Amino acid sequence: MKTKGSTERRLFQYALQFKKKIILGIVFLMIATALELAGPLIAKTIIDEHIVGIEGTWFEVSDNNDRNTVEFNDSYYKRSDRIENEDIQVSKNTILQIGPSYYLVDGDVPLLGERSFEDDTVTVISQSEELTFPGQKISVTDIYSFFKPEQRPIFMLLGLYVGLLLIAAVFQFYKTFLLQKASNQIVKKMRIDVFEHTQRIPINYYVDQPAGKIVARITNDTEAIRDLYERVLSIIITSAIYMAGIFVALFILNAKLAVWFLLLIPLIILWMKFYKFFGTKYNKVIRSTISEINGKINEAIQGMTIIQAFRREEKTKEEFEELNTRHFKYQRKLIKLSALTSFNLVNVFRNIAFVAFIWYFGSASLDLNTMISIGMLYAIVDLLTRLFEPVNDIVNQLPLLEQARVAGTRVFALMDIDGEEVVQDPIKRYKGNIEFDNVSFAYDHEEYVLKDISLSIKAGETVAFVGHTGSGKSSIMNLLFRFYDPQKGKITIDGFDTMEWSRQQVRSHMGIVLQDPFLFSGTILSNVTMNDPKISRERAIEALKTVGADRFIEKLPKKYDEKVTEGGSTYSLGERQLISFARALAFDPAILILDEATANIDTETENVIQKALEILKKGRTTLVIAHRLSTIQQANNIFVLEHGKIIEEGNHEALIAEKGTYYQMYKMQQGISQNSSNVG
Repeated sequence: MKTKGSTERRLFQYALQFKKKIILGIVFLMIATALELAGPLIAKTIIDEHIVGIEGTWFEVSDNNDRNTVEFNDSYYKRSDRIENEDIQVSKNTILQIGPSYYLVDGDVPLLGERSFEDDTVTVISQSEELTFPGQKISVTDIYSFFKPEQRPIFMLLGLYVGLLLIAAVFQFYKTFLLQKASNQIVKKMRIDVFEHTQRIPINYYVDQPAGKIVARITNDTEAIRDLYERVLSIIITSAIYMAGIFVALFILNAKLAVWFLLLIPLIILWMKFYKFFGTKYNKVIRSTISEINGKINEAIQGMTIIQAFRREEKTKEEFEELNTRHFKYQRKLIKLSALTSFNLVNVFRNIAFVAFIWYFGSASLDLNTMISIGMLYAIVDLLTRLFEPVNDIVNQLPLLEQARVAGTRVFALMDIDGEEVVQDPIKRYKGNIEFDNVSFAYDHEEYVLKDISLSIKAGETVAFVGHTGSGKSSIMNLLFRFYDPQKGKITIDGFDTMEWSRQQVRSHMGIVLQDPFLFSGTILSNVTMNDPKISRERAIEALKTVGADRFIEKLPKKYDEKVTEGGSTYSLGERQLISFARALAFDPAILILDEATANIDTETENVIQKALEILKKGRTTLVIAHRLSTIQQANNIFVLEHGKIIEEGNHEALIAEKGTYYQMYKMQQGISQNSSNVG
C-alpha cells in the first residue's frame, strides 16, 4: 500500500480541481460580507450624525437659503458642519440635551461633562471646572424643526443599506450556488475515482473483504465527505471571511478593542485541536462500525434463507445488536463532546467578551474626555453580537469536520491499495494455443495449490480437468483468466506470455461460464450483451437460441426483454446458467472456459448444451472443469489433478484403460448412476 500525503492535503487537492468555481464563490462571499457589514457603520452614522447629531454647535445665519437651515424664534440656525462660504454668520450657539429636553445655549459650550438647567441657566461641570451659560428650553414642537433636516439623509442612508442588502443577497445566492455546485462535482469525481479503482484492485483483495464494507466506503464515507465540501467548508469559509470583515470594521471603529478581541482566534484554534484529538478517535470507531453493520446486513440478506432454515434469527440479531450497541456507545461519546464544544463554549466566550467590553468602556467613562458616542457604542455592540454568530457556526461544524476527515482517511486507504491500470487496447484475436510451463501458485504465498504444472493445449481442442475438491482445477482457470498470477513459471497463449498483456487484453478473447452464474439487474438481453455496443440484439438472441434458452424465454411475457432482478433470483439455477452460457458465446471467444458449468443443470438441459457445444467447439479452444465425467468423454485430452499436480493425462479411452484414478472416479459415478436408476 502506498500513501500520497495527509488526508487534509488530498481533500484539498480534490477541491483544487474545481478551484475556479470555489474562488469565484469566495469572491462573491467577500463582496456580500462587506455589503452586509456596512450596516453597523451606516447605523453609527445615522445615530451620531442625524439622530443625536443635532446636539452640538449651531450658527445663527442671516437668511434661510437651503433645506439645512432651521427657523426658530424668528431666527435662522444652521449646524456648524453644514455652514457654507456664502452663509453670513450672526452668532455662535450650542444645542444641549439635558434629560429628555433640548436647550439652545448662547456661545460655544463644552459637550462633555455633567449638565443641569435652572433659571434659564445651563451649568456644565467638567473634571476641572464648572461653567454656566444663558440658555432657553426648546419646546417639543420647535425641536422637530431641528430634526427635520435630518429626515432626508436618514432615509437616504436607510435606502442605501436596503439596497446593499439586496445586492448582497444576489451575491450570497451565487456564492451558495457556486460552492454547492463545486462540492457536488468534487464528490462526484471522488466517487467515480473510488469506483474505478475498485475495478483495478486485484481479485484477491475481495476474497477476504465483506462487500458491505467496501460499499460503505463508496457510499456512506463519500457522503460524509460531501457534507465536508457542501456544508462544513462552505460554512467555515463563510464564517472566517465574515469574522475577518467584522475585525476590519472593529479596527476602523476602535483598534485597541479589536486587538483584544483577536485573542478569540487562538482560543478557537486550541479548542478545534482539542476536539480533533477526541473526535478522531470516536469517529474512527463509528465509521468502522458502520462498515461492519453494512457488511452484516448484506450478509444477512444474502443468506436469509439459510438463517431462517437453521433457525438462526435470534443469534443473527444478537450479532447485529453487538455492533449496533458499539455504534451507539461511541456516537453518545461524540454527542457529549459536541455538546461541550458547541453552545456552552460559545456562550462562555460571548459572556467573557461582553464582560471585557463593559469593563473597557465602563472604565473609560470615568474619564469624561474619553466617553464614546451612542452611535459608536451601538455599532460595536452590533459587531460583537455578529462576531459570535460565525464563531458558533464554526464550532457547530466540528463534528461534521472530524467525521469527514475520518471518512476521507478510509476512502483514501481504499484508493491507496495497489491496483493496475485498465488497458483496453485491442489485440489481434489469438488462435488459442495454451502452454503452462512449470507453473506453481499459492493464494496465501505459503501453501501452494498448484505445484509445477506443465501442460499444452492446441488451438481448437477441448480439454477437461477432473479431480477431487481442492485438487486445483479452478485455480488453473483463475490463472489462465488472470484473476491471479502464478508465483513461479509462466503461461503463454500462442507463444505470448500473458504477463506481457494487461488483464483486460488477455480476457478480450476469452469467455467463461462459472458454476454459480451471476446475473445483473436489467433484462435478459442486457445480461447477454453486457451493454456492449459490439453485441447486437440479433447476435444475443441467436446465442440464447443456440444454447436452448429460448425454450423458457419464449414463454415469458416480455420474452427477451423480461426484467432480471439482482442476482437473477426469479429464475431457476438452470435458467440462469443458460443465460450465462449465452453471454459467453455472444462474445465469440477464442478460448471458452466452462467451470463446472453443467454441474447444476438437469440432464435434459445438459443435453441441449452438449449439442450446442459440438457446433461451437469448431475453431475454438474449450477448457472444461468437469464434475460429471459422462460430459467429457468426447474431450481431446483429460487432465487428472490431485493435490495440485497432474497425475494422469489422456483421452477418455486411454485413461479408462490405465485403470488409475480416473478409472476409479468413473466407476464410482457409474455405480452411483446405476444405483439411482435401480432405486428409481
